[in-house]
Amino acid sequence: MEVTGTFEKYKEMGDLIASQGQTFVIALVILVVGLIVIKQVYKLLRLLLERFALKQQTISTVNNIVCIILLVLIVATALEHLGMNTLVIRRVIFLVSLAVIGIIAIFRPLIPTLPFKVGNTVKVGDLLGKIEATTLLNTRMRTFDGRTVFIPNSKIVNDFVINYHFTKTRRIKVDVGIRYDQDILKAKQILETIMIEDPRVLLKPARPMVYVLSMADNCIMLGGRCWVNNLKYWTTRCELIEKTKLRFDQEGITIAFPQLDVHHYHGDALPEFHGEKTQRS
Repeated sequence: MEVTGTFEKYKEMGDLIASQGQTFVIALVILVVGLIVIKQVYKLLRLLLERFALKQQTISTVNNIVCIILLVLIVATALEHLGMNTLVIRRVIFLVSLAVIGIIAIFRPLIPTLPFKVGNTVKVGDLLGKIEATTLLNTRMRTFDGRTVFIPNSKIVNDFVINYHFTKTRRIKVDVGIRYDQDILKAKQILETIMIEDPRVLLKPARPMVYVLSMADNCIMLGGRCWVNNLKYWTTRCELIEKTKLRFDQEGITIAFPQLDVHHYHGDALPEFHGEKTQRS
């Protein structure tokens, strides 16, 4: 009897699947295709809103609300195709969607967000690299030496973060020390000319300038300052340093290197010093 009862249950389940299988598959297809459409709409809507120079927070809020409304419509359509009571379903989904939209609109500004997005070059603590992906728990970064680092978001929130994509330009520092017996004015002019001649160097927010930074123990320290686009910062900086060394050698400007001069005196080379020492003693 138990075997017969079990067989009857499986038979009823099979008949149900046979009769409702096509409807279920169509509803599932509607749901899957709808989710793919929502994903594409999310990307296109973000690109469209970014053209209006809106804040990232505003763009994310509008995107989330639109996607929730589309998701509600797709789920309602799929359930309706399954033959469920659409009136009750629509009421429940409508109330849930209103609650979610209210939470996003009201509490979204209070939720801490990460100070970057995928594709940005950032420095978190001692790590420097490009952001590849973010989740609720961690952020995946690819460093410039090829390592993949997973950083807990809690560390990012509690540590300092430098986002090199927040501004379009960045200032380059070219510091070089010359010997005390060199022509300072000539060296400044050469370094300034090197920066001005480079087509990647910008005239705004400030034109290239060269300063005398300090009179150090073994050199006069010169500092060249210029602005370039963020994406060209690293290669421009390296090439400016190389051009400075080559041009200084060509123009006869000697770059200082760490050294210590020792003066050795023989016999009574300093009679005044010895006389003064004798009088004091």
